[in-house]
Amino acid sequence: MWTVRSGMGVALLVGVLCVAAWNAGAWGWLPAWIQQNAWWGPIAYGGIAVFQVVVVPRWRYRVHRWEVTSDVIYTRTGWATREWQLVPVSRIQTVDYNQGWLERLFRLATLEVQTASHAGSSTIEGLDAEQARQVSEELATRAGTLRDDAT
Repeated sequence: MWTVRSGMGVALLVGVLCVAAWNAGAWGWLPAWIQQNAWWGPIAYGGIAVFQVVVVPRWRYRVHRWEVTSDVIYTRTGWATREWQLVPVSRIQTVDYNQGWLERLFRLATLEVQTASHAGSSTIEGLDAEQARQVSEELATRAGTLRDDAT
């Protein structure tokens, strides 16, 4: 899913850059050196796009992790810098189950666990849709039974 999502964004941007390069000669207000070298924009971005579509989703898959234990939700994200987030189940306010059109196509879903913390919510992307539904129901039930009276 991450590869397809990146590929669609890259294809759209390369298309826009190609149209702009094709029409650069007709725009008299552009400097001559830009008009003559307009095709270097889509070519240069194409090189970056290969990395973005081929390497980044696989790298992201390797480093993104999550785990739900009896009292804590653990998530790890990040490529160059890593972010570990531990969310106590007793502090959960809402558990959101989201499924966009691309996720539906791949039968995946996103689970978003929100607390009152300044750090925001913990998001788990790319879960199997049925597993995400089960985890969201289980977390909502467990959060209700473990809720403490801390203010």
